[in-house]
Amino acid sequence: MMDAETITAAIANNVRAQRAHRGLTLDALAARSSVSRGMLVQIEQGRTNPSVSTLTRIASALGVTVARLVEVSDVPVVRIVKAAEVVSFPQGEGAARLLIGADAPMILELWDWRLAPGDHHDGDAHPAGTREMLTVLAGELTLTAYGKSHRLRVDDAVLFTADRPHRYANEGDEELRFVMVVAEPKEAPDQ
Repeated sequence: MMDAETITAAIANNVRAQRAHRGLTLDALAARSSVSRGMLVQIEQGRTNPSVSTLTRIASALGVTVARLVEVSDVPVVRIVKAAEVVSFPQGEGAARLLIGADAPMILELWDWRLAPGDHHDGDAHPAGTREMLTVLAGELTLTAYGKSHRLRVDDAVLFTADRPHRYANEGDEELRFVMVVAEPKEAPDQ
């Protein structure tokens, strides 16, 4: 697994480069992402390791994947991410691991989540047209979306529109593990 310092430096460089590429000021990115200017300064200077939620908001505002923001090297035609290169974000006693992602022709991310009993993660609303698919590998997941809770067990799968806040929770007695794909259109669909 890559060390935190390398990942923090990659995030700093990638956020700064993506913002500059789009001609955005820090204030403009702050307004688009709902992340404070001060936090953006800390991220771009490599002084903080942002949460998954913060990175998701920044990535969405920039029109790229979280994977693009944590990427350490250029993407070749065939990209293999070795286990040691996977980026991990602590989630209580568990972790959310971003296995791989792409941003062309659409934004895709593949995640491996582990949540300890009693832990949860509140996902922010993604842009319109975003879908999430996941399957439970171990334990039991309580997914709350659109104001309704759904219980998924091992080998159950779900597809849902993720344009509103949602929650992944482990209300069971054993570790929860699930794999998730986030598919976000490059541009918002016509309303």
